Amino acid sequence: MNQKVEKKVFNVEDIIIASHTIKDEISPTPLQYNHLLSERYDCNVYLKREDLQSVRSFKIRGAYNRIKKLSPGELENGIICASAGNHAQGVAYSCHLLQINGKIFMPTTTPKQKVNQVKFWGKGSVEIVLAGDTFDDASEQAMACSQEEKRTFIHPFDDYDVIAGQGTVAVEILNDCPVKMDYLFGAIGGGGLMAGVGTYLKHFSPQTRLIGVEPEGAPGMKESFLKGEVTTLKTIDPFVDGAAVKTVGTKTFSICKEIVDDIIVIPEGKVCTTLLSLYNENAIVVEPTGALSIAALDTYAEEIKGKTVVCIVSGGNNDIGRMQEIKERSKLYEGLQHYFIVQFPQRPGALREFLFDVLGPNDDISHFEYTKKNNRETGPALVGIELKDKHDYFPLIERIKTKGFLYREVNKDSTLFQMLV
Repeated sequence: MNQKVEKKVFNVEDIIIASHTIKDEISPTPLQYNHLLSERYDCNVYLKREDLQSVRSFKIRGAYNRIKKLSPGELENGIICASAGNHAQGVAYSCHLLQINGKIFMPTTTPKQKVNQVKFWGKGSVEIVLAGDTFDDASEQAMACSQEEKRTFIHPFDDYDVIAGQGTVAVEILNDCPVKMDYLFGAIGGGGLMAGVGTYLKHFSPQTRLIGVEPEGAPGMKESFLKGEVTTLKTIDPFVDGAAVKTVGTKTFSICKEIVDDIIVIPEGKVCTTLLSLYNENAIVVEPTGALSIAALDTYAEEIKGKTVVCIVSGGNNDIGRMQEIKERSKLYEGLQHYFIVQFPQRPGALREFLFDVLGPNDDISHFEYTKKNNRETGPALVGIELKDKHDYFPLIERIKTKGFLYREVNKDSTLFQMLV
């Protein structure tokens, strides 16, 4: 199989060429002015709605651009990729459009909704293999399979053709934005989106400050910036699955370190709060990664006043089955959900006393479970309490102490929390 010899330089011309390569198959997405966010932050906020792509993510751009440019030799044994979901859908759809055989490795933790969507877009052209707990695990196995079966590997971010495809998002933004753009916020997973978008904007809109946003559980690009080299994270939280990678790309790091002005790290709970807010206030359904750029606006609230801001809503592939976990993480972050192990005194009416004398008028029991299977009434209980206002927490603790209940706060013990909640 003839392998492609990749060039060593990446520039804005690659993005312009990519925009022509994909234009017949990839529809432009709208740049929408958002009244609620604009009023909240006292600025002009525009949302680049990549969640409205056919595969509900910008990833189709890079995947299609890369695959479309493959030679007959590179296609001889088919292609292969690894993805947490969105790149997989882009590859699957491209395989269907171009009638190419593909094999896609996805982490076993990938939401079922994304796996089903890959099957749908591939329409029989692709085989799905679930492997490993993270993207990096799946990628390692996909690369091994690539060598064994001599398939061409389609990298989700660390490839110049993929980066160029993602950069076409910026072409549309500048074509549609009616005024000078002061800030652009975009998610960073492996770095492909910001590398491509940033390259184009720094050339045609140099005054625009580029702000990359990463989840707190996987701050790969931030750590690499701090160390001055690509740095592999030891562990990651896969919750924001579209941006949860242990190692960012070498090419994307090289590009981003020259053009990205700042990187913000956002707690997963904050991402969940933003995701729910987008749904409740704007009827916009996004996945956790898609909410990252908007979640970062609070951090820049003072700097963006009176400015024009664009947030890339990178994807909308959210599994409805995850909503309970999303709500839970949001409440924990907002200080509204607390878990305790409570040792109830062995006296009649102890539980009733807890309910009537410890809980405040607006507090609710959201979870109650005895931790012992036998003699439950004499053992400790796991109690979840939901507050209406986070400021009700300290009065709650004071009432627990005053009434003499022995307790342990599960929220403050990460190991215990993972085991019980």
